[in-house]
Parts: sequence; structure tokens; C-alpha cells
Amino acid sequence: MTTVPVNRALISVSDKTGLVDFAERLSAAGVEIVSSGGTARHLSEAGISVTSVADVTAAPEMLGGRVKTLHPNIHGGILADLGDDQHLGDLEARGIDPFQLVVVNMYPFEETVAGEASDAEAIEQIDIGGPTMIRAAAKNHRWVGVVVAPDRYDEVAEAVETGGLSAELRRALADAAFATTAAYDAAIASWFEGDKAFGDVSSVLDHAATLRYGENPHQFAALYAERESEGWWLRADQLQGKAMSFNNYADTEAAWRLVADLARPGAVVIKHANPCGAAESDTAADAFLAAWECDPLSSFGGVIALNAELDAATAARIAEYFVEVVIAPSVTQEAAEILAKRRNLRVLEAPFAGTRDLDVRRIDGGYLVQERDLVQLGGDGFPDGWTVAGERPPTSDEIVDLRFAWTVAAHTKSNAIVVAKGRAAIGVGAGDQSRIGAAERALSRAGDRSQGAVAASDGFFPFPDGVELLTTAGVTAVVEPGGSIRDDDVIAAANAHQMAIVFTGRRHFLH
Repeated sequence: MTTVPVNRALISVSDKTGLVDFAERLSAAGVEIVSSGGTARHLSEAGISVTSVADVTAAPEMLGGRVKTLHPNIHGGILADLGDDQHLGDLEARGIDPFQLVVVNMYPFEETVAGEASDAEAIEQIDIGGPTMIRAAAKNHRWVGVVVAPDRYDEVAEAVETGGLSAELRRALADAAFATTAAYDAAIASWFEGDKAFGDVSSVLDHAATLRYGENPHQFAALYAERESEGWWLRADQLQGKAMSFNNYADTEAAWRLVADLARPGAVVIKHANPCGAAESDTAADAFLAAWECDPLSSFGGVIALNAELDAATAARIAEYFVEVVIAPSVTQEAAEILAKRRNLRVLEAPFAGTRDLDVRRIDGGYLVQERDLVQLGGDGFPDGWTVAGERPPTSDEIVDLRFAWTVAAHTKSNAIVVAKGRAAIGVGAGDQSRIGAAERALSRAGDRSQGAVAASDGFFPFPDGVELLTTAGVTAVVEPGGSIRDDDVIAAANAHQMAIVFTGRRHFLH
């Protein structure tokens, strides 16, 4: 049924804001109102006709009001599937009339525990009947509308007055209802955790491990898993080495996501969540060496990620350096034996990270939530959506390196400039407050290797100086989002030096 006319409503609320006006409109529309306790008294005192829950159940409230609505005559009327003949027969046999509208908000648990409430007072404010009615009505939203907040009263009353609740409205109300009960239960679970540091977090996260410490030794830290999660780290097999630390997990996450976006075989070296080097080559061993040579000084003590099998040749080269973590989709027995000589080195086999999860970051009292930023270049050659902004198009070799540099830049903290040549990063400028500063850092690491290289900028160049600096160092092609009010000046600077300049129309800030 698309629209459900409302003949009978169950109302039981703690927050009585706007309730009288709402109930008057329902009553005027011919809706029978069933209510209990304080809600029934509040409506009756306002002159609104109310049927008592006790009259419906033939059972008075008990246990000091803890049991009022927990009865088949109430929940049968909420949960009945009116398209099911057996359900209809059960209602008729028991003399139960169905509800088309349930209006409930719950005991103010969060407000209670925010004060100086005792445990007994807090527990008494854990609502049982309210969440049960809400969930029942939300489950049966094919036939029942459920309202959990006064800000929906106007919309619902208007729908009742004009014929009933549409399928779209009932589903939206059910969505809000389940979100409300989830948050309510989360608040209760959080209160039960009390002062226990880093236990299970509400109904969303499970405590997976207590870590030695956080980013710094004075910070307590723990690891959590989302319920039903299949994160790479949950499915990883640690073959050897010390337990993973907070920083190890953070850096390995960054490395694992970047290397998954590279062509195979590819290798990445990460330090403080930024690439020190990245490369693609014909073998994993060659890719690792090229990645390491980008910035050997910064790579010391970093995390290495490979997107191809870690074989003996690659392991032998890795073993020459001090690194904290090595992660790969598979590790040969010979490679494992070589790396076993470095007992503290953490070696992981793991599936690649998913791409459909949300990026969530904590701020004071809340969260920033966004879609994960994905690098979507598609196929080979010049990517769809990219445009040649200058006079000279990039050569086929430059296109290969521009694609590579753009991918690495997307995984580098902004402001980011990546200089690349031969499918390898040769200079990475990360996390600088200015784009020219990022370019200077990248070029200082590249040195003379920048001759004939390309560069990628995760955001547009606001002035021509960045392009001029790069071309002076020998960079022959650059890729950037475009979109600056001075794009014409930037393009002119590139043209003046026969530099190929490509706009992507998409930036990749990473904070």
C-alpha cells in the first residue's frame, strides 16, 4: 500500500514539546489516540480524548510504571502485517485493533547521566518500552509510521490530514527511528563503560587490541574493529616481528592504500604517513630499490609496501636496510627465511584495503565524515577528464610518468608536489604550508635527477612561480587540477618554457 490512512495512534513521550497541538490535529482528523501514564494525563488535561493503554491491555501498569505497553494488545497492533491473512486472523481472534501511527520518545537517559545522577537514578532512566515500540513500528513501516521527535509533528500531521502517510514518509521515519534507538543504546553502553579506558565503544566498535602506547609513549592507545569489519589488518597474517604499534598501523595503512593504486610490481616507502619513495618496475626488487633511492635518508625506519609477491631477491635487498614493517599480498618461504634474521622486523601478508569505507576523523565533540578519496584514472594512456592546457601536449613517456606522479601526489599530505621519472618518484614535497615550499622540497630531494622529469601538484598552482621553479630545475611536464584565477598566467609560464601542462579538473588534498 502506497499511502496508509491513520485511524489509530499510540502516543507515549517524555518530551512533550508541541504534543498538545499535534494531538489536537490528529484528533480533529478522526484519529483515536491511545496513551499511557504522564502522556495520557497531559493530553486529557488539555481536553483531548484519550484511550488509556490499561483499557486496551486490560492490565494496569505495574512495577512502578516499568511495565505498561509490553503487552500483545499493544505490540500485536503495531507489528501486524496487514497483508498477511494469518496476522489478520490473529488480530480478529484476540480483538486487537491495529495502529497506523506510533509516537514515542524515550526517557532522558543522556540528560540524566550528564548531571550528578546516581547509578540507581541512571538505570531507572533506561527506557525499555519506548525503544521496543519504536523498533516494532520501524520494522513494520510498511503499515505503520513512527515519530521519535517533535520536529516531525508538523509534517506527519499534515500527511494525516491530507489522506495518510506515504511509503516514502514511512520509510524516512523508520530510518530516523532506528538511528535514534542506536544512538540511545550507544549512550547507555558508553555510560556502562564508565572510566574504563578504551573498552568496547557502544554498538559500533569492538576492542581489538591494547597497544603499547599511542603516537608518543605517554599516550594510552588501543585498536578497534567495526562490527562485521573485514579490514585488511584484521585478515593480515603477521609472520614475524614485534607487535604492531599505533604508528606502525597508521603508516602501514597509508602505504597499503598507495601501493594498491600503483601498477604491479610496485613498491612504496612510507614515513609519518607520507611517501618517501614509490616506484613501479619489472620486478618487485627493482621497484623497491627505485622507491628507496628517492630519499634514502628519510626512508630509514620506514614502512615498505609491495603490491606483488615478496620474493627472495626483494627480501635480500630489503634486509640491507633498517625498516619497521614490510607488507605484501604474499611472501615466499625463501623471503620469510631471509627476513627472519631481523627478528624485530614486522612482516605482514594481507589483502588489500577496501575502497568503499568512509573516511572519519575526530574533532572536539564530533566527527568529520567524508567519502574516501579515490584516484580513478582508468585504463592506460591519457586519462578521461584530463585536458592539455598548454601549447605542447605531453609525450607518451611523459603521460606514463604524469599518471604515476598524480597517483602518488593523491596519497601525500597537502600541500604536495611529486617529481617523478621512469615510473619512480625522485622527489616528494609533503605537508608544506605553501605550494612553492612543497616544490622546493621535492626538487631538493630530486637534485640533478629532475632533468627531464615530470611533476604533479595535488592542488592548483596559485601563481606562476611554482611552474617556473619546476621548469628551471629541468621538469618538462606537470599535471595539476587547474581552477586558479591565475590559470592563464600559469599556462603562459609553462608555454614560455615548452613545458607540457595538463589539468585534471579534480584535486586530491589530504590532511
